[in-house]
Amino acid sequence: MIENRTNPDPRSARAGFRAGAVFPTSGIAPGFAQTNLIAVPKDWAYDVLLFTQRNPKPCPVLDVTDAGEFTTILAPGADIRTDFPLYRVWVDGKLSDEIPDATQYWRDDLVAFHIGCSFTFEHPLMAAGIPLRHVEQNRNVPMYITNRECRPAGRVSGPTVVSMRPVPADQVESARSITARMPAVHGAPIHIGDPAELGIADLSRPDFGDAVELAPGDVPMFWACGVTPQAAVMASKLPFAITHAPGHMLVTDAPDSDYTLDLA
Repeated sequence: MIENRTNPDPRSARAGFRAGAVFPTSGIAPGFAQTNLIAVPKDWAYDVLLFTQRNPKPCPVLDVTDAGEFTTILAPGADIRTDFPLYRVWVDGKLSDEIPDATQYWRDDLVAFHIGCSFTFEHPLMAAGIPLRHVEQNRNVPMYITNRECRPAGRVSGPTVVSMRPVPADQVESARSITARMPAVHGAPIHIGDPAELGIADLSRPDFGDAVELAPGDVPMFWACGVTPQAAVMASKLPFAITHAPGHMLVTDAPDSDYTLDLA
């Protein structure tokens, strides 16, 4: 469950997380882009970069740091070791730790990738009157590992992860068209309807996040998800990586309009 919190500006949100607040960031600082994180040793960075380039739907890259850097042009003044609400540390493809401050694990050889996040398009969806059940139910968005394999790149491979948002049937096309205009934050859904076609047996048992209750007439919509690199970390047994915890993003200073295509 998500703790009660206000909707601060991005800098205030990051300051709160740096001070120790921990909760998922859906709905935080509406109107500003959020990012996923994967930081890997420099000798793995090319493989990860190639993996993101070959799989742009789940892994749209918004920024890449130099080795050892812990800042990003997306949020001047931010420290990416402290300003996500929650981090995961991976060793040999296995989850080793989950902490609110990654400073003790940061290394001079780490290259950090900031991956676009679907939380960025939630503000336009809500502005269009499309309900978000995980927001209504005060839960983290549900995420699932699918049967759709990503295109491998060097030593990196793994399945696509999706986030799921149930949408009333008469608003499905609106949700599709709104998100299609934002390819840098995953764009249009990769599947609409029967979860079994993605190899998802039970919507009530997500691999990450929280299950949500569908309202009568809701249709499940599935978007490619920036947790996909974490599935690749597990599948490829990366020797070391630091990621965000699913649903716990960096709130950037970049307006979501920066990532919205003008199709007029």
